[in-house]
Amino acid sequence: MKSRDNLVRLKLFQVNEKRRQLAQLDMMIAEFDRKAAELEVQIGHEEKKAGITDQSHFAYPTFAKAARQRRENLLASQGDLKTQRDAAEAALAEAEAELGKAEMLENRDVRPREAATGRRAMIG
Repeated sequence: MKSRDNLVRLKLFQVNEKRRQLAQLDMMIAEFDRKAAELEVQIGHEEKKAGITDQSHFAYPTFAKAARQRRENLLASQGDLKTQRDAAEAALAEAEAELGKAEMLENRDVRPREAATGRRAMIG
């Protein structure tokens, strides 16, 4: 009884931990998206100010080049995070399945005990 109860608590903890990790990845992806959008606005502003949108032009703003590179790096990192998120979703589904199995085991063991306890009360 005690070990199955501990098993259920452990599995519940693991599920909650996986959910927390998934939420954290979602927040990071959203933050990278927000920063990339800010950089896009800054790039547009710099290009408008300089009057040059051709990146190969010799007078293209240095800040715009650097911001564009940073934006590309953020988007690449965001892609990596999305891959990690997919793996985290799979791990969460697996942890939830294990929790379900542990709860079924606990319920299966509790019913016979409750029935035995009920019979003893009727006899006594």
